[in-house]
Amino acid sequence: MHKILNRGIFTMDLVLYNTLSRKKEKFESITKGHVGMYVCGPTVSGESHLGHARPYITFDLLYRLLTHMGNKVRYVRNITDAGHFEEEGREGEDKISSKAILEKLEPMELVTKYTNLFHWAMRQFNNIDPTIEPTATGHIIEQIEMIKKILAEGYAYEINGNVYFDLKKYVAEYKSEVPYGKLSGRVLEDMLETTRELDGQDEKRNKADFALWKKAPAEHIMRWQSPWGEGFPGWHIECSAMSHKYLGDQFDIHGGGMDLQFPHHESEIAQSSVCHSGKVMARYWVHNNMITINGKKMGKSYNNVIKLTELFSGEHTLLEKAYDPMTIRFFVLQSHYRNTLDFSNEGLQAAEKGLERLMRAVNRINNLPESTSSTYEVQKLRDECWEAILDDLNSPILISHLFNAAKAINSIADGTLKITKGDKEILKKTINTFVYDILGLKASDENSNDRERINQLVSMMIQLRSEAKARKDYATSDKIRDQMLNIGITLKDTKDGCEWELS
Repeated sequence: MHKILNRGIFTMDLVLYNTLSRKKEKFESITKGHVGMYVCGPTVSGESHLGHARPYITFDLLYRLLTHMGNKVRYVRNITDAGHFEEEGREGEDKISSKAILEKLEPMELVTKYTNLFHWAMRQFNNIDPTIEPTATGHIIEQIEMIKKILAEGYAYEINGNVYFDLKKYVAEYKSEVPYGKLSGRVLEDMLETTRELDGQDEKRNKADFALWKKAPAEHIMRWQSPWGEGFPGWHIECSAMSHKYLGDQFDIHGGGMDLQFPHHESEIAQSSVCHSGKVMARYWVHNNMITINGKKMGKSYNNVIKLTELFSGEHTLLEKAYDPMTIRFFVLQSHYRNTLDFSNEGLQAAEKGLERLMRAVNRINNLPESTSSTYEVQKLRDECWEAILDDLNSPILISHLFNAAKAINSIADGTLKITKGDKEILKKTINTFVYDILGLKASDENSNDRERINQLVSMMIQLRSEAKARKDYATSDKIRDQMLNIGITLKDTKDGCEWELS
């Protein structure tokens, strides 16, 4: 079993699945005790939806864990608020400008509206703010300088005010640490065969070439001066420029959704390699899987999104009720970040009940009776929790250990198990570490103080009932159970002790 240092930090190593190598790897930062992490942030052309919640909860979990392990983390998460957007199979839409016209707002008005809404939603989920949150519009100069360097190296070309990355030449000639396609498993020849021709793109040398800079047509609202005329940046160049400015030529972790592996992250790697002497920009590539509805990825292009405000209010045809942000966070964390997570009301309601059961037990810890000896192995719980979360952020296994701890807490409360004062302190610290500090859960409403008092009162009644049963005073035991049921509190006797719920 791994030892724990006096500071309370595990000596066990953090292991992360690296998409680049397709295997789990021991995490070692470039500079010991310091971690640089870049996560692709939102495109603020509209409201965030449930699919957006998953990556930011996932990387909040990683940020919390790295920080708790004693690292100083520089967490950079960008805001895409302008530029040329590409998605597989289509090209040429500036979502910010298009949405600004629809909503009859100035582009920066639209950007501010949805950036503020995004920040509000992240606070509801109890996500910690990134240490740096750069915007694409705030880094136009850095993007232009990077494009100039790629041109000077001979791996881009300008035509009619547009600048494209010469992907075919890059693949054939450039000596990079990471060949194009390694991250996503794509083969350039296959991409050239399957990439369809797009209107107005016959000026490209190759169909798979991607835009670094686009000439702004007359009707285009957002535009900047450049050596190639007025225009706006490509999607991929934004993240390459911003990550380099704040994290350097090479940093530790690059994160994002699995759907960004291609073309976005592959293109980032290629651009950055040319600018930084062939170095791969990030050593560990961490990708969360998708949230789906009926097996189909949730996304605006599929017209199947549930906005976060709709989840919180319940105002959507697919929702049976409103859901608390902590329920949604718990729902996301109950599935491993690399697994697909399918939306369902049943799943959210099960998460709601599970979270309530866990938090009720957590709130009972302070009032647990203390004994001269322990029959509960609290050290085993602590070790199991650490082993789970350090094994590629295995939050579902961690949560299962916490549920086992909840059962034990209920058993200690009704006298089935015993715990010493010292072990009770270890239990409390362990629960606080994993429930609050690392999983980032919190009291779900403004009445948390009232809930705490209810928890204490119910714990006291359960203890009195247990004492009555121990005296074989079953009349008093049944009376307590029945009277609590009359006020809406159901007691359930289980082999692990007594549990309760509001009915």
